[in-house]
Amino acid sequence: MADFIYTPPTDPWLDVIHLDKDIIVLNKPSGILSVPGRDAAYHDSIFQRVLAEHPNSQIVHRLDMATSGVIVLALRKKAERELKRQFRERETAKVYYARVAGHVKNLSRVELPLICDWPNRPKQKVCHQTGKPSETLVDIISYGKQSTLVKLTPITGRSHQLRVHMMAMGHPILGDGFYADSLAKRLAPRLLLHAASLSIAHPYSGEALQFTAPVPFIEPEGQQ
Repeated sequence: MADFIYTPPTDPWLDVIHLDKDIIVLNKPSGILSVPGRDAAYHDSIFQRVLAEHPNSQIVHRLDMATSGVIVLALRKKAERELKRQFRERETAKVYYARVAGHVKNLSRVELPLICDWPNRPKQKVCHQTGKPSETLVDIISYGKQSTLVKLTPITGRSHQLRVHMMAMGHPILGDGFYADSLAKRLAPRLLLHAASLSIAHPYSGEALQFTAPVPFIEPEGQQ
Protein backbone atom coordinates (compact mmCIF):
# COMPACT_ATOMS: atom_id res chain seq x y z
CA MET A 1 0.00 0.00 0.00
CA ALA A 2 3.06 2.27 0.18
CA ASP A 3 2.71 3.34 -3.48
CA PHE A 4 -1.03 4.09 -3.16
CA ILE A 5 -2.13 7.36 -4.74
CA TYR A 6 -5.49 8.73 -3.63
CA THR A 7 -7.58 9.55 -6.71
CA PRO A 8 -11.24 9.54 -5.64
CA PRO A 9 -13.85 9.29 -8.42
CA THR A 10 -15.47 12.54 -9.49
CA ASP A 11 -18.27 11.50 -11.87
CA PRO A 12 -20.79 11.86 -10.44
CA TRP A 13 -19.53 14.32 -7.84
CA LEU A 14 -22.38 13.31 -5.51
CA ASP A 15 -24.84 10.52 -6.34
CA VAL A 16 -27.87 11.65 -4.33
CA ILE A 17 -30.54 9.05 -3.46
CA HIS A 18 -32.64 11.27 -1.15
CA LEU A 19 -32.56 14.85 0.08
CA ASP A 20 -34.78 16.75 2.51
CA LYS A 21 -34.20 19.49 5.09
CA ASP A 22 -32.87 17.01 7.67
CA ILE A 23 -30.87 14.36 5.79
CA ILE A 24 -29.04 13.61 2.59
CA VAL A 25 -28.59 10.00 1.44
CA LEU A 26 -25.93 9.13 -1.11
CA ASN A 27 -24.66 6.20 -3.12
CA LYS A 28 -20.96 6.39 -2.24
CA PRO A 29 -18.59 5.06 -4.89
CA SER A 30 -15.65 2.85 -4.05
CA GLY A 31 -12.39 4.79 -3.73
CA ILE A 32 -13.45 7.86 -1.76
CA LEU A 33 -13.17 8.44 1.98
CA SER A 34 -16.26 9.08 4.07
CA VAL A 35 -14.38 11.78 6.03
CA PRO A 36 -11.12 13.62 5.29
CA GLY A 37 -7.83 11.99 6.18
CA ARG A 38 -5.21 13.76 8.28
CA ASP A 39 -2.92 14.38 5.32
CA ALA A 40 -3.94 17.19 2.94
CA ALA A 41 -3.75 14.71 0.05
CA TYR A 42 -6.76 12.92 1.58
CA HIS A 43 -8.95 16.00 2.06
CA ASP A 44 -11.49 15.09 -0.62
CA SER A 45 -14.26 13.00 0.91
CA ILE A 46 -18.01 12.48 0.89
CA PHE A 47 -18.32 14.71 3.96
CA GLN A 48 -16.32 17.57 2.41
CA ARG A 49 -18.33 17.42 -0.80
CA VAL A 50 -21.64 17.52 1.06
CA LEU A 51 -20.34 20.24 3.41
CA ALA A 52 -19.58 22.48 0.42
CA GLU A 53 -23.26 22.43 -0.54
CA HIS A 54 -24.80 22.07 2.92
CA PRO A 55 -22.68 24.01 5.46
CA ASN A 56 -24.44 22.54 8.52
CA SER A 57 -24.06 18.90 7.48
CA GLN A 58 -22.56 16.31 9.82
CA ILE A 59 -21.32 12.76 9.34
CA VAL A 60 -23.21 10.19 11.43
CA HIS A 61 -21.67 6.90 10.23
CA ARG A 62 -18.95 5.82 7.81
CA LEU A 63 -18.15 3.38 5.06
CA ASP A 64 -14.59 2.23 4.40
CA MET A 65 -12.91 4.03 1.50
CA ALA A 66 -13.05 0.93 -0.71
CA THR A 67 -16.67 0.09 0.17
CA SER A 68 -19.47 1.48 -1.99
CA GLY A 69 -23.13 2.03 -1.25
CA VAL A 70 -25.68 3.82 0.90
CA ILE A 71 -24.48 6.47 3.37
CA VAL A 72 -26.59 9.07 5.20
CA LEU A 73 -25.51 12.47 6.54
CA ALA A 74 -27.43 14.84 8.79
CA LEU A 75 -28.14 18.38 7.60
CA ARG A 76 -29.27 19.82 10.95
CA LYS A 77 -28.02 19.44 14.53
CA LYS A 78 -31.16 17.75 15.83
CA ALA A 79 -31.03 15.25 12.98
CA GLU A 80 -27.37 14.55 13.75
CA ARG A 81 -28.11 13.76 17.41
CA GLU A 82 -31.05 11.52 16.57
CA LEU A 83 -29.28 9.58 13.81
CA LYS A 84 -26.18 9.04 15.95
CA ARG A 85 -28.45 7.72 18.68
CA GLN A 86 -30.10 5.30 16.26
CA PHE A 87 -26.74 3.96 15.10
CA ARG A 88 -25.43 3.76 18.67
CA GLU A 89 -28.51 1.90 19.90
CA ARG A 90 -28.48 -0.44 16.87
CA GLU A 91 -31.89 0.72 15.73
CA THR A 92 -30.73 0.99 12.12
CA ALA A 93 -30.58 -1.99 9.74
CA LYS A 94 -27.90 -2.49 7.10
CA VAL A 95 -27.57 -5.03 4.31
CA TYR A 96 -24.38 -5.52 2.33
CA TYR A 97 -23.50 -7.62 -0.68
CA ALA A 98 -20.04 -9.01 -1.29
CA ARG A 99 -18.37 -11.26 -3.83
CA VAL A 100 -16.00 -13.56 -1.98
CA ALA A 101 -13.35 -16.06 -3.01
CA GLY A 102 -14.30 -19.70 -3.45
CA HIS A 103 -17.66 -21.42 -3.12
CA VAL A 104 -19.23 -20.79 0.28
CA LYS A 105 -21.02 -23.82 1.73
CA ASN A 106 -23.03 -24.34 4.91
CA LEU A 107 -22.42 -20.87 6.31
CA SER A 108 -25.25 -18.76 7.69
CA ARG A 109 -23.69 -16.95 10.65
CA VAL A 110 -20.25 -15.79 11.77
CA GLU A 111 -19.61 -14.97 15.44
CA LEU A 112 -16.02 -14.04 16.17
CA PRO A 113 -14.47 -11.54 18.63
CA LEU A 114 -12.56 -8.73 16.91
CA ILE A 115 -9.88 -6.30 18.04
CA CYS A 116 -7.53 -3.83 16.35
CA ASP A 117 -4.32 -5.42 15.06
CA TRP A 118 -2.42 -2.55 16.60
CA PRO A 119 1.01 -2.96 14.92
CA ASN A 120 -0.78 -3.23 11.56
CA ARG A 121 -3.61 -0.72 12.11
CA PRO A 122 -6.12 0.00 10.72
CA LYS A 123 -6.32 -3.78 10.21
CA GLN A 124 -8.43 -5.78 12.64
CA LYS A 125 -8.00 -9.37 13.80
CA VAL A 126 -9.82 -12.19 15.56
CA CYS A 127 -8.82 -12.50 19.23
CA HIS A 128 -10.68 -14.88 21.53
CA GLN A 129 -8.97 -13.43 24.62
CA THR A 130 -9.51 -9.68 24.25
CA GLY A 131 -11.71 -9.18 21.17
CA LYS A 132 -15.17 -7.63 21.28
CA PRO A 133 -18.13 -9.84 20.26
CA SER A 134 -19.26 -9.46 16.66
CA GLU A 135 -21.88 -11.20 14.58
CA THR A 136 -22.72 -11.33 10.87
CA LEU A 137 -25.55 -13.20 9.12
CA VAL A 138 -24.63 -14.76 5.76
CA ASP A 139 -26.96 -15.65 2.87
CA ILE A 140 -25.61 -17.35 -0.25
CA ILE A 141 -27.01 -15.71 -3.39
CA SER A 142 -25.19 -17.25 -6.37
CA TYR A 143 -21.94 -18.83 -7.52
CA GLY A 144 -19.37 -17.66 -10.04
CA LYS A 145 -16.51 -19.73 -11.43
CA GLN A 146 -14.19 -18.87 -8.52
CA SER A 147 -16.45 -16.83 -6.28
CA THR A 148 -19.72 -16.58 -4.36
CA LEU A 149 -22.09 -13.64 -4.17
CA VAL A 150 -23.29 -13.32 -0.57
CA LYS A 151 -25.65 -11.07 1.32
CA LEU A 152 -24.16 -9.97 4.64
CA THR A 153 -26.25 -8.58 7.46
CA PRO A 154 -24.13 -7.17 10.30
CA ILE A 155 -25.74 -7.56 13.72
CA THR A 156 -22.88 -5.65 15.35
CA GLY A 157 -20.86 -2.85 13.77
CA ARG A 158 -17.17 -3.51 14.45
CA SER A 159 -14.54 -1.92 12.24
CA HIS A 160 -13.82 -4.09 9.15
CA GLN A 161 -16.21 -6.69 10.60
CA LEU A 162 -17.49 -8.10 7.31
CA ARG A 163 -14.05 -8.19 5.75
CA VAL A 164 -12.43 -9.99 8.69
CA HIS A 165 -15.33 -12.40 9.19
CA MET A 166 -15.25 -13.59 5.58
CA MET A 167 -11.45 -13.83 5.58
CA ALA A 168 -11.55 -15.86 8.79
CA MET A 169 -14.02 -18.27 7.17
CA GLY A 170 -11.58 -18.82 4.31
CA HIS A 171 -13.53 -16.68 1.83
CA PRO A 172 -11.92 -13.22 1.66
CA ILE A 173 -13.80 -10.54 -0.26
CA LEU A 174 -12.44 -10.11 -3.78
CA GLY A 175 -10.19 -7.09 -4.24
CA ASP A 176 -9.61 -6.59 -0.51
CA GLY A 177 -6.23 -4.90 -0.18
CA PHE A 178 -6.01 -5.64 3.54
CA TYR A 179 -7.27 -9.19 3.98
CA ALA A 180 -7.43 -11.00 0.63
CA ASP A 181 -4.80 -13.44 -0.60
CA SER A 182 -3.06 -12.79 -3.92
CA LEU A 183 -5.65 -14.65 -6.01
CA ALA A 184 -8.63 -12.90 -4.40
CA LYS A 185 -6.92 -9.55 -4.95
CA ARG A 186 -6.32 -10.30 -8.63
CA LEU A 187 -9.93 -11.31 -9.28
CA ALA A 188 -11.30 -7.77 -8.82
CA PRO A 189 -10.02 -4.22 -9.43
CA ARG A 190 -11.70 -2.97 -6.23
CA LEU A 191 -13.10 -4.28 -2.96
CA LEU A 192 -16.35 -6.02 -3.92
CA LEU A 193 -18.30 -4.94 -0.84
CA HIS A 194 -21.41 -2.79 -1.24
CA ALA A 195 -23.81 -1.29 1.29
CA ALA A 196 -27.00 -2.11 -0.61
CA SER A 197 -29.62 -1.08 1.95
CA LEU A 198 -29.95 1.16 4.99
CA SER A 199 -33.08 1.42 7.12
CA ILE A 200 -33.55 4.29 9.59
CA ALA A 201 -36.30 6.25 11.26
CA HIS A 202 -36.51 9.76 9.88
CA PRO A 203 -34.92 11.96 12.57
CA TYR A 204 -37.78 14.50 12.51
CA SER A 205 -40.96 12.63 11.61
CA GLY A 206 -40.00 9.18 12.89
CA GLU A 207 -41.17 7.64 9.61
CA ALA A 208 -39.55 4.27 8.81
CA LEU A 209 -37.36 4.73 5.74
CA GLN A 210 -35.33 2.31 3.65
CA PHE A 211 -32.76 3.48 1.10
CA THR A 212 -31.17 1.21 -1.48
CA ALA A 213 -28.39 1.35 -4.06
CA PRO A 214 -27.96 -1.26 -6.82
CA VAL A 215 -25.12 -3.74 -6.41
CA PRO A 216 -22.48 -2.97 -9.09
CA PHE A 217 -20.93 -6.47 -9.19
CA ILE A 218 -23.86 -8.85 -9.59
CA GLU A 219 -22.10 -10.54 -12.51
CA PRO A 220 -19.39 -13.11 -11.63
CA GLU A 221 -15.70 -12.27 -11.81
CA GLY A 222 -14.48 -11.62 -15.34
CA GLN A 223 -17.98 -10.58 -16.53
CA GLN A 224 -18.33 -7.19 -14.81
